[in-house]
Amino acid sequence: MSIPTELLHHIDGKDVPSVGGETFGVGDPVSGEEYARCAAGQAADIDLAVAAARRAFTDGPWPGMPARERAATLVRIAEAIEARADVLARLESFDTGLPITQAKGQAHRAAENFRYFADVIVAQHEDAFLAGTRQVNYAIRQPAGVAGLITPWNTPFMLETWKLAPSLAAGCAVVLKPAEWSPLSASLLPSIMAEAGVPDGVFNLVHGIGEEAGAALVAHPDVPRLSFTGESATGQIIMRAAAEHLKEVSMELGGKSPCVVFADADLDRALDAAVFGVFSLNGERCTASSRVLVQREVYEDFVAALAARASAVRVGPPSDPATEVGALIHPEHHARVMEYVEIGKREARLVAGGGRPDGLPTGTYLAPTVFADVPPDARVFQEEIFGPVVCVTPFDTEEEAVALANATRYGLAGYVWTGDLARGHRVARAVQAGMVWVNSHNVRDLRTPFGGIKASGVGREGGAHSIDFYSDLRVVHVAVADLAAPRFGAP
Repeated sequence: MSIPTELLHHIDGKDVPSVGGETFGVGDPVSGEEYARCAAGQAADIDLAVAAARRAFTDGPWPGMPARERAATLVRIAEAIEARADVLARLESFDTGLPITQAKGQAHRAAENFRYFADVIVAQHEDAFLAGTRQVNYAIRQPAGVAGLITPWNTPFMLETWKLAPSLAAGCAVVLKPAEWSPLSASLLPSIMAEAGVPDGVFNLVHGIGEEAGAALVAHPDVPRLSFTGESATGQIIMRAAAEHLKEVSMELGGKSPCVVFADADLDRALDAAVFGVFSLNGERCTASSRVLVQREVYEDFVAALAARASAVRVGPPSDPATEVGALIHPEHHARVMEYVEIGKREARLVAGGGRPDGLPTGTYLAPTVFADVPPDARVFQEEIFGPVVCVTPFDTEEEAVALANATRYGLAGYVWTGDLARGHRVARAVQAGMVWVNSHNVRDLRTPFGGIKASGVGREGGAHSIDFYSDLRVVHVAVADLAAPRFGAP
């Protein structure tokens, strides 16, 4: 596999360095060694990218292209992604530390994003309203303009396409700012877009540090839409900056999602889901079921089973097909997660993991870690760790389960396991989360709204909600009969 040693911006159809020549180093998680120098975007680079996107939007064919034609381009993007599936998986695994078997699913998910939104815009229709026989009112939808897309370092390519597909489908031109810790797979996008026939300037890519390139994109007056995925504290900064120009923002932020297990649940299936939900993708996922709440009748047995399964999870090099948990993304993040592990050892009972796995003396590895008897005021119960660490807490009643599930500032996802479907519906409605799965793990339907409440986000994306976000919806009122206005001032 050939790893590029230089990563450039892509602006107006050309790969270019930063205006001032600024770069930063990017290292892989396993060795920690720098593998490339990446262009470090500044305000001047964002200005160029936004100007190119603005020209493509105002003067180019993309916004006014018939839906079927634009959809055909999206399908070609999907095909180009699938043609690079093996390369994409290897780059993603190398750059993020994700196990190669899990990285291999990213190309399919990314391609499906484009195929799905191609279908959406072809089948899309708007509303019309008859006001008796006197007036017809109808809605029209137009692309909003330039969309700024800021994406996170976990599963970067799939999450980039999750924003790119609907913004391009809606007719917007875009400026993408990938995460600085995992910029590698985004380097495939320029050739994919060119191969699919996306006009120059419609897709622009600016690498850089969030406080520099990201901040400039958020503050730019010619970017009316901002979509961000990341931590809640950064989301607050973006909200304040976006307010200056009254930008519309959509943000998926942090999570501390509960997995509620009642005693009457299928405990084997619940255990499978709990283990997968927090340890897949190295635990670096916003919807991870990082708080497992278990009814007291089955609590000790479930804790023992969860600890045994966690201890059996295969930790190893991301490139090994047998690996189930790979290396954490970055030494800085590894240190942060390890700090939480040490906090957890003081706050609760460690029953699995808690340190470096045997046989892996170097690299950003952590054995899957389970804390039991975690009190709800513990930091490891309240704060997002974003690693292979899970907290287990007992409850007695349904009411207590709901109270514990809602006892954090976050509200992204939730999971409920019970043999009583009526209770499943009740608890799902009571859990304060944007998405709740009952007797299911994190199986996504692209038609459904995706997003959180409380500190977990603002707005919704997915299905028609994504097209709504990247569009301006207007209403035209047409008189079809004599509608005499009141004659103010008439004699």
